[in-house]
Amino acid sequence: MVAVATDFETVIGLEVHCQLVTKSKMFCGCSADYSGAEPNTHVCPVCLGMPGVLPVINEQAIAFIVKTGLALNCEISPFSKFDRKNYPYPDLMKGYQISQYDLPVCHDGWLDIEVDGATRRIGITRVHMEEDTARLLHRTDPVTGEGYSLLDVNRSGTPLMEIVSEPDMRTPAEAREYLVRLRQILRYIGVSEANMEDGNFRCDANISLRPRGITAFGSKVEVKNMNSFRAVHDALVFEQKRQAAILDAGGSIPQQTRGWVDERGETVSQRSKESAHDYRYFPEPDLPSLRFAPEYVAEQRALLPELPDARRRRFASLGLSEAEAATLTESRDRADYFEDVSRALALDPQRSAKLAANWVLGEVGRWSNTTGKELAAFPVTAEALAGLIRMVEDGKVTSAVGKEVFEEMVASGRAAQEIVESGGMGQISGSDELRDVVRKVIAANDKAVDDYRAGKEAAVKFLTGQAMRETRGRANPQVIQDLLKQELG
Repeated sequence: MVAVATDFETVIGLEVHCQLVTKSKMFCGCSADYSGAEPNTHVCPVCLGMPGVLPVINEQAIAFIVKTGLALNCEISPFSKFDRKNYPYPDLMKGYQISQYDLPVCHDGWLDIEVDGATRRIGITRVHMEEDTARLLHRTDPVTGEGYSLLDVNRSGTPLMEIVSEPDMRTPAEAREYLVRLRQILRYIGVSEANMEDGNFRCDANISLRPRGITAFGSKVEVKNMNSFRAVHDALVFEQKRQAAILDAGGSIPQQTRGWVDERGETVSQRSKESAHDYRYFPEPDLPSLRFAPEYVAEQRALLPELPDARRRRFASLGLSEAEAATLTESRDRADYFEDVSRALALDPQRSAKLAANWVLGEVGRWSNTTGKELAAFPVTAEALAGLIRMVEDGKVTSAVGKEVFEEMVASGRAAQEIVESGGMGQISGSDELRDVVRKVIAANDKAVDDYRAGKEAAVKFLTGQAMRETRGRANPQVIQDLLKQELG
């Protein structure tokens, strides 16, 4: 396909469906923790859509959607209601979905993103609550080759929050960054696991092209079936090129829904795009309306943690680089752990922050990358790690030995002091104790000695390294260097 023509502007809006981490489903008492369960074991007459049953609103889910709206700078509607969204589909037993139409809980918010050093504000049209559908499992008969589908109702009725953006994004990169920032916020405030790979954070993308300088929107195409940030980005890039090629050739873009086929790297047509009137919305008669008092909204606002952007700016104010602050605030667990270590060090705030960042981004980060585990599973407490860092700073152990002690702390759970004392790993700083080591290194490295005496200062670093190896990293490197210079004249 040809590249996107320069006289076209891309317009992108995203609809994100996010499962909430409540204990029970949205309108019944069934457990919402259905992952890995046998099909159709987390069900009851309500989520099965049996006639005559009455739904009951999950209060925790409502609190979560209010917190989300506040975190996304939304207005909270003083009055909201649920509606029936009618459409016939096999995964919707009732023939309708309880959702929200004209009076969502949250509206008119925004989220700032940064791409290529530029900040853009993406409008949030609405955040509303609905119930998730059941799952269709498609199978092929191994004998006849005919396809058939099975229905798992475990997911049906799970609290599902939909976050609809304004069409404010102009590139696939901006769309990907929006999703990354949104997921980060949802995890920070503790309302969702927000994993695209697990299906509890799902995205539909609306994309159109228009001649640059024209304000009217082009025909919108909705893209579905994307299960990763990369897939969203790649699907939007493909659609940019596909639509540009059609428009360049004088054709028109029909409004439709297309699916992303990851294996082929392309979108395929699924159906013409529905309009709101196709769903025949009307107020849900079995549920009361929602009224949010200012006091309730204030209570939920008070429960919000410090959000990622504000925390990143605060970390940077402690003297950390923008990159360090951004990495530390990627997850709330990492940011909390960093602050706990920094607090436990009890040094000058900037010094504590720098030392804590070095170890959390260095050794702790390597542990996480190696094991593939989240920081919540890290076995060393912040106080224990701070104790090790202080030993290194106080010169009780060298930096190299400190890393060995760290590994032993992770493996055994023992304190740094105990490991150092039992293993005889304390730093050696005495001149008398190290002079014999220095003389041995000098005698074994004639070339380095000659280089040093010829004016090559780098040779002393090599000799220091040899002495450190001789003492298994326990020697004080500054004492070693001083002794080397004394012995070499």
